[in-house]
Formats: sequence, structure tokens, C-alpha cells
Amino acid sequence: VEPLTFFTIRFLAAGVLLLLFSHVIKRYAFPSGIEWWQVGVFGAFNTALYLGIFIIALKNVAAGITAMAIALNPLLIGVLSSQTLKRKVLWREWLSIFIGMLGVAIATLPLLKTKHATVSGVLLIVLCMLMYSIGSVYYASVKWKLQRTTINAWQVFFGGMMLLPFALLFESGDNSFDLKFFLSLTWLVIPVSIGAVQLWLRLLKDDAVRASIWLFLCPIFGLTYATFLLDEPFTLLTALGAAFVLTALYIGQRVKA
Repeated sequence: VEPLTFFTIRFLAAGVLLLLFSHVIKRYAFPSGIEWWQVGVFGAFNTALYLGIFIIALKNVAAGITAMAIALNPLLIGVLSSQTLKRKVLWREWLSIFIGMLGVAIATLPLLKTKHATVSGVLLIVLCMLMYSIGSVYYASVKWKLQRTTINAWQVFFGGMMLLPFALLFESGDNSFDLKFFLSLTWLVIPVSIGAVQLWLRLLKDDAVRASIWLFLCPIFGLTYATFLLDEPFTLLTALGAAFVLTALYIGQRVKA
């Protein structure tokens, strides 16, 4: 299945399931007035722009690098939070972010040398991480009256609807909806788009900066999967970078709220 088509189906499926749960089973209130705009903006940054750019970048960047690049988010969220939320970022948090970024740079270096990435691909990854960070800070800045499940339902559904025309226009439609597709879709819809995103939204409302530091775990799992499943290189520098990332997570989560 082509990537944009796959992600569009994923988001629409997750959106429909969450909408049914939110409005049919739990009978939560629908968005009204400006709330429609708010969930639409959140869906654009958090889902459509982030994943749309990400899919393009994947053609020029190894999966391991995309996982490492997620560690850019704590830096971006820290900067955006200090400006938008007027939330002072503590020196230990900046130290944590710096160490995490250094770890990403160290681990990425061998992949660049072995042609597992291009400069344009890396720049696109940075751009998609910026979109995600803007979405995260935007969510934390809004005084939501809607239930968290309702917010997630509409943002992921709107994100899927925004991607749909691009999937129809730019992909050939040469797809095979086999068992592997449905198993992958189930994994990405239920544990990820529903379970993980619900948890992420809860963490963001508590503290966007401290929540973002947990994203340093993504490179560790991403590099592991890329090495064992995709045969991407794992070197001493990769291990050293991962160690820096874990150190950053430890320092960042010791900061008192």
C-alpha cells in the first residue's frame, strides 16, 4: 500500500472509531463555534502537515534517522513554549535538550556517510518536526472545554480528510490490501493513534516541555527497529548517541515541575 494512502486510511479509521466512542457511546458534547477552528488547526499541524511532510522525507532519509530526528521536538517545544506559553525553561531542561540533540547528531553521522540520508531529506525531517512541535504547543496553549477523546477524534479525522485529496491525486492507486496491511493498520490505529496519542495529550496539558523530553525514547526504539528489521547500520557512534539520549531523558525528568 502506498504510504500516503496508508496514512490517510489510518487517520480516517482512527477518527471514525474515536468519534463513535466519543459521541455515540460516551455522548460527549460536539465542538461548537471557535472549537471547530481549534481542532482543525490542531489536526492540520499535528496530523496532516507533520505526516504529509514526513512521508515525502522518508524517500530520502533512512528510517533510523527519522526516529532520531524526533529528538528535535524537545528543543523546538522548549523554544516555542518560552515564547507562546510564557513558560520559563529551566537550565537543567536546556541541558537535557542539548545533550539529547548532541546524541542525535552523533548517531546520525554514520548514516549520512553511508548515503542513508540526503541533505534535502534531513531538512524535510526538521520541517515536519517543527510542524509537530507547533501543534503540541498550540494544543497546550488552548483552554479546551472539550473532552480529550473528542479533541483527538476530530483532530485525527480532520487530518485524514486533509490528506485524502493528495492521496487521490498523487498516488497511483496500485495497492494490495492484504493481511499484512490490516495487521499494520490495526496496530497504528488502536495502540498508536488512539492509545498513545491520548496519553501524549494528557502529558502535554500537564507540562509541554517535560512531556517533550519523553520523545527522546523514540530514537532508541526507532534505531533498534531499523537495525533489526530494515538492516540499517548500527555502529559504535549509534550506541554512543543513544547513551546521550538516555542521559538527556534522565536529566530532564528529574527537573521539578
